[in-house]
Amino acid sequence: MLTVTVPDPDLFHRLADMRDRVNLIQWDLLNPLPDELAHQVNAVQIGHYWTTPDRWQALKQLPGLKYVLLPSAGFEHALPLTPPGVTICNGRGVHSGETAELAMALILVAQRELADAFDAQRKENWLFTQTRSLADQRVLVIGAGSVARALVERLRPFEVEITEVARTARPGVHAIGELPELLPDADIVVLTVPYSPSTHHLLDAVALAALPDNALVVNVARGRVVDTEALLTELTNGRLRAALDVTDPEPLPAGHQLWHAPNTIITAHQGGNTPATFPRVAALLRRQIDHLLAGEEPENVVAHT
Repeated sequence: MLTVTVPDPDLFHRLADMRDRVNLIQWDLLNPLPDELAHQVNAVQIGHYWTTPDRWQALKQLPGLKYVLLPSAGFEHALPLTPPGVTICNGRGVHSGETAELAMALILVAQRELADAFDAQRKENWLFTQTRSLADQRVLVIGAGSVARALVERLRPFEVEITEVARTARPGVHAIGELPELLPDADIVVLTVPYSPSTHHLLDAVALAALPDNALVVNVARGRVVDTEALLTELTNGRLRAALDVTDPEPLPAGHQLWHAPNTIITAHQGGNTPATFPRVAALLRRQIDHLLAGEEPENVVAHT
């Protein structure tokens, strides 16, 4: 019988009806499994925000492990932590809607300068001022995965001009190599790309300098996609604005200059941190189990260690 570990009681409960077809074991990786169980495990569902290396050490005791299933779209953290001979599947699609929502919220808060309004409210100050709009803005969405698609769907009703960028060009989508020509025309840049050596510091000093004055940089991808020092320079001199759900370093340590950079909004990697995550992870895991029971390739395969 297929044996799959799940990280918490919630997921165990959501899949309880499958227990006549699959052996479900609730396991948080914090303590080794008994040898008898360890030899049965075929797939491990990783829990949310399980990124510390010491926790993953327990995977080494599973001789029959074939699949590591992630709840996140990002998978770079799992590559060095997964034992050899294992297939890694990410959680593509699980957080797309939530992350797109947060990107929209960050854009609107920044454009309508709501942070200033919140401060004025606390001071009982009636702040009547003209702010930027989202309507008629030129939005450059860098990335063409499920988050980007969800974001574009949400942007369209706001009467914006959308330009999409992917690794390679296709009808209606520009190649990432065209960024030098695209950046000077962008009022808002939203990063949704996965992190890899090819996207490391994708927005470096040269790319940031190409943006027009007062452009907004929104990052819901990974912190290292942006050169933090170069961004700080642009923010400190008041030329650009930023709305960041991810940072480099992360978590952002106390005392870091980015906390106090002007025209900057920071959230703590909250894109997928909502209750909507749990039923979506359960639905994906249910499909993965069905695939494996049918002898099929699972969804979202991103690497083989």
